[in-house]
Amino acid sequence: MELILSMEARLASSLLLPRLRPTPTAPPAPYQYQYQYQYHYHPRFHLHLSSVRSSPVARASSNSSQGTYRGAKPQRDWIGEWVSKNDALVRILPILVGGVSLVAVLLNRAFSGIAPVADASSSQSRADILTLSLAATDILAGLVWLSIRPKYISPVAPSGIECKWVKPGISSDVNRELLWFWESLSSATRCKSLVVVYGNDCLLQIGAAAESPEGDGGIVAVDVNKLTQGSLCRSCMQSSKQSYLANLSLYPGRTELPFLPNNTQALILQPIGDKGVAIIGGDTIRGFTAADQAWISMVAEKLDGTVSKFAEAFAEAER
Repeated sequence: MELILSMEARLASSLLLPRLRPTPTAPPAPYQYQYQYQYHYHPRFHLHLSSVRSSPVARASSNSSQGTYRGAKPQRDWIGEWVSKNDALVRILPILVGGVSLVAVLLNRAFSGIAPVADASSSQSRADILTLSLAATDILAGLVWLSIRPKYISPVAPSGIECKWVKPGISSDVNRELLWFWESLSSATRCKSLVVVYGNDCLLQIGAAAESPEGDGGIVAVDVNKLTQGSLCRSCMQSSKQSYLANLSLYPGRTELPFLPNNTQALILQPIGDKGVAIIGGDTIRGFTAADQAWISMVAEKLDGTVSKFAEAFAEAER
């Protein structure tokens, strides 16, 4: 009997009481990467945004950090932007301030009952004289600001004839390299004329050239002997350094370059190894930037490697 009762109790407890099962634990959150955006601020108002991937963290921690910004906040020069947008107003502002101050001092002097004659013993007279001096200084500063304005330098169309002359008998590799040099210069810089001299030969004359004085529609050919004996090319080749004449009209040595148009604005003399020089004419004063000059120097080294091989092979063939 007791056995039956114990079995019934067990059956009732199994039906009435819930079974205790282990609670399933959630799988660990997959790892993901946090991206923190860092602003790199440059004093000339250039702002660069770069994405930096940090170490992997759990999803829960990444969700809590989403939307937060870590790093220096970008700065903005509101005053500089306003001044650049209102340049005319800023230049005339000292005149307006000085004029208003001058009128205010005169009106105060007229309606305050003070004698119009300045009295050195009167503090009011001394203050008026000081204010008048400051107002006059403001007006003069405004006049100076109005007289000094940045000058826009516009390109000048070369007054010459378009030409394309390549030395006959050079190899196809040198021909292709010279034409590539010209196409790169004319498309990427303000170059409008190009002359390449190597050894005692002119390999290339392309772009704008001076018109022949005979008036037959021809161009002025390059006299290599006269050119290399001139001070410009001689000093450039001896120093093996690039020579940049930003405003060619200011240099008397421009007479050594009669094959260039008369209104050539800027000039670069670029040595090509020890035996050559490239003469690059531009249509804008100070039209060649520092990046252009550095790039031209690098391309000239590449050109020297090709032309020097041709010169050696040509010399051996003549022997």
